[in-house]
This record gives sequence, C-alpha cells and structure tokens, in this order.
Amino acid sequence: MKSPTTRRPMGSARDAAEAAFKAATAKPAADLPVAKAPPLPNAKELVSVRLDREVLAHFQEAGAGWQERINAALRKAAGL
Repeated sequence: MKSPTTRRPMGSARDAAEAAFKAATAKPAADLPVAKAPPLPNAKELVSVRLDREVLAHFQEAGAGWQERINAALRKAAGL
C-alpha cells in the first residue's frame, strides 16, 4: 500500500486577494525623478483654440498651410 502524499495546503482565496491588494496598494520605494527632454528650438505645441468661423475661413482660403499662416499672424500681433 502506498503512503498518501502530503501536500502543503493552498492559501485561501482570501489570502490571495489580500496579497494582491497589498501589492497593488503598496507605495513604491522611491519615486525616481522623470528626466525631461531638453526643449527643442522652434518646437510647436499642440493646443486647442476656438476661432470665429470667418477668421478660420480667411486663413483656409489659400489652402494647405493655414495653421502656419495663423501662427505667423499671431507672432506678428505679439511682436515676435
């Protein structure tokens, strides 16, 4: 007759849930500073601007490049 093999009891579902919760909510040891890339010269930034329909139509009349034309007009108005 074979002797029954002894098995180590498995953890309960509650133990597994507590371990998962602890792992998910544990604070990180140390927050490492995120290195930012140096700013690129003349880099563009994506923004959302509300313009009057007539203003937008004026700049779009000449076709492609209307965003650059708006940018040039804003730079001129700002004295840049």
